[in-house]
Amino acid sequence: MVQIAPAVRAAWGEAMGMKREDATVGKILDAWKRMGADYVFDTSFSADLTIMEEATEFLERFQNGSLNNWPMFTSCCPGWLRFVKTQFPEMVPQLSTAKSPQQMFGAVMKTYFAQSIGVDPENIVTVSVMPCVAKKAEANMDFYYKEYAGKDVDIVLTTREFTRMLRETHIRPEVLTDRKPDSLMQEWTGAGVIFGATGGVMEAALRTAYHALSGKNPDPDFFNDIRTVNEEYALTEANLDFNGTTVRTAIVSGLGNTRKLLEAIRRGDVSYDFVEVMACPGGCVGGGGQPICDGKELAGVRGENLHFLDRNSKIRFSHENQDVAKLYQDFLEHPLSHKSHMILHTDHNAWSMHEEQ
Repeated sequence: MVQIAPAVRAAWGEAMGMKREDATVGKILDAWKRMGADYVFDTSFSADLTIMEEATEFLERFQNGSLNNWPMFTSCCPGWLRFVKTQFPEMVPQLSTAKSPQQMFGAVMKTYFAQSIGVDPENIVTVSVMPCVAKKAEANMDFYYKEYAGKDVDIVLTTREFTRMLRETHIRPEVLTDRKPDSLMQEWTGAGVIFGATGGVMEAALRTAYHALSGKNPDPDFFNDIRTVNEEYALTEANLDFNGTTVRTAIVSGLGNTRKLLEAIRRGDVSYDFVEVMACPGGCVGGGGQPICDGKELAGVRGENLHFLDRNSKIRFSHENQDVAKLYQDFLEHPLSHKSHMILHTDHNAWSMHEEQ
């Protein structure tokens, strides 16, 4: 079972000499079918699932007062997790407990999906194509609680490794056709796609949090102010009005910028409710596993491509993903349920990276 991360679609065509509009995720899925995958999926689905958990968790913490001193931090970037655990361990309790979309995908594949197709999870191999080399280490960590005592993700390939596989198997881009993801996990939204760009996790989560607070959807572009697409990839701050409730947000990418921000938070110079951190400048689109173009930094261009896909998506809110709704209805019950905690969340205090340093 193969999943394709949102940021991969924004970059793989660079290595294959394809035009941006031709390098679709559907063609990546088709390539994997040709290379022997039994099932192919878009990680944007599990990004939507991550949003359902993380947005609900944020609202719970926001409303119970646990963010009065320090904000809740996003938790889907393994490079950021390594950094905060080793450099600012006192802030680890502020991390969202939600697993990353990569790990949620694997966890759901080996529980819900395995049951639906009648296959023992021990006979399932989950493969991720990611823009990030740190995802390889993430897949090797024991994130699970007790529901499924095994690895969520078995094999992680970078975008560069995937394009090398295409060449080695002599699959030419012009023969590929757009293929839909396989059923049960087929639907995805624009909110899930923008996970790959800096600010995307925050924006997707706030779209759903706004709906939960007000009972109505915001304009999907209400959060344009929190997008970071400048060349500096420096800090972006915004105070957002949630139907009369102010939510203080910050977005940062690049660990040099992150260190400055965390030191300011620790000193009490700044205060936020919700902070998104990505280790790579520009977010996942600028990840270390992406194609390398000498003398060029393409993270901004790739991020804009993901926002273009979002603007042109039929569905732009994670809570409107019907396949995610069915997953909750048939298996997980509701966000932050006991079952969701067992499968989709992790205890950050139960595992450490210190042994690897």
